[in-house]
Amino acid sequence: MFIFRRKVYLDNNATTKIAPDVCRVMEKTLRTCYGNPSSNYRDARDAVMLLESSRKAVAHSIGSLPEEIIFTSCASESNNQLLFSCMENAPPGRNVIVASPIEHPSVGKALEFLQKQGTVVRYCPVDSQGRVVWDALVSLVDATTALVCIMYANNETGVLQDIPGIARLAHQNGALMMSDCVQALGKTAVNVRELDVDFASFSAHKIHGPKGIGAAFVRSGLPVVPFIHGGHQENGLRAGTESTHNIAGFAEACRLISHSLAAAGRITRLRNELAAGILKILPSARINSPFGTAGQWSICNTQSITFPGFDAAEAIGFLDYNGICVSAGSACNTAANEPSPVLKALGLSDEESRQTLRFSLSEYTTSGQIAYTLHILRNYLERRAMPVTLVHPNQADESFLFNEKVFIVDVRFWYDRKILKGLPRSYETSFSELRTHPDMLPRHKNILIICQGGTISPVVAYFLRAKGFKNLSFVAGGAAGWKLFQPDLYNKYGGSDKQPLIKQRAERA
Repeated sequence: MFIFRRKVYLDNNATTKIAPDVCRVMEKTLRTCYGNPSSNYRDARDAVMLLESSRKAVAHSIGSLPEEIIFTSCASESNNQLLFSCMENAPPGRNVIVASPIEHPSVGKALEFLQKQGTVVRYCPVDSQGRVVWDALVSLVDATTALVCIMYANNETGVLQDIPGIARLAHQNGALMMSDCVQALGKTAVNVRELDVDFASFSAHKIHGPKGIGAAFVRSGLPVVPFIHGGHQENGLRAGTESTHNIAGFAEACRLISHSLAAAGRITRLRNELAAGILKILPSARINSPFGTAGQWSICNTQSITFPGFDAAEAIGFLDYNGICVSAGSACNTAANEPSPVLKALGLSDEESRQTLRFSLSEYTTSGQIAYTLHILRNYLERRAMPVTLVHPNQADESFLFNEKVFIVDVRFWYDRKILKGLPRSYETSFSELRTHPDMLPRHKNILIICQGGTISPVVAYFLRAKGFKNLSFVAGGAAGWKLFQPDLYNKYGGSDKQPLIKQRAERA
């Protein structure tokens, strides 16, 4: 059976495509409402009216008052402002934050920073499904707790937490409650009053809105300090001229949330169909997301699955080669192939974490796309027609590295090269340069791609395969893997005889 190559986007937890109505609103705003809201002439007043109507739309979508919304550049900024502000205003004797180990990196890294400033952070364990262990949480929240910070829906597994119950526990102990609600909005009902939270964060680009705009919810009457200082914008709580077109797009995306929620049932069926199909192909696969009806323990669109014996980075490259976009976890994590803290908190080993893919659907996902994805996954899992070769670091020995038929291409970022030395005889370039000038590579040689942690090189290799290159391979684990498995060769030859690929291009010209 011949299957045409399709375009399937299954990484909606990383970002979503902008809805057509959102595009139209943003384009109109850019053309007709370009005034600075801080000025006093008519165009400026029009911009002020746009800001306030947008604030009402965003507030309405989460059940808050307009004055409880602070527009920010993204949810990461919102999380940082809320965490730092809460601890700056914490009452004497309350210097503890209770959080989960599966928070988004923008929360996790901020908590690490606060710990260095003297804040005590207590992490509540989660069960194998990612739900907070209630008895442990009860034992951690006490009279020294300033804030309980638990995300509503996890970005990697989709698990939902009992936020009203957690908020009740926090308030009973005199603490405040914060929840990262980014992944929940548009996939399940979000009402900050019903959730009983004091602080929450949101992002437009996760609900078919634009990137570069987010919001922080701060319950009326609670003190908050600015994260960015300067002008009087956002009632003095967020300096900087407002991004009116992005804010208008955010508002329109919020007005369309009802359409996304109406599609939740269909998305759930497709998500479960995908998981069931994968289990049929590979019975040993592990489903990390709560597998059942959306709205009970998970959002409707997310499925995290571990594929024992298969490298996630290679799988992403193979799927991308066939037009399917998936990820290994949070798009905000490092590309160094480090195991996901979320998956490790669920009990997965480092190896299992590196064998895990995240599929995240949207209202635009169709049954035909799921069927095509399962067809391509079957080809991959059964190792059919593999056009790119995976090279284990153990294979990258002297005879291999110094083979004149092997052309080594190092696609690491410049800052990665400062951390680890690369393979000998390698030509340094970037994926961006290769995308623009793929013909700088010799087609008659065996091309070996290496990156820092093994996450980018498979995608580069499959890209070159799509450009007609035949003999392609990549190093599993990248430079980090080579150093780990070949320490003697790394110390002896690492970083030797390297040169920019642009020089090779000039010589060939």
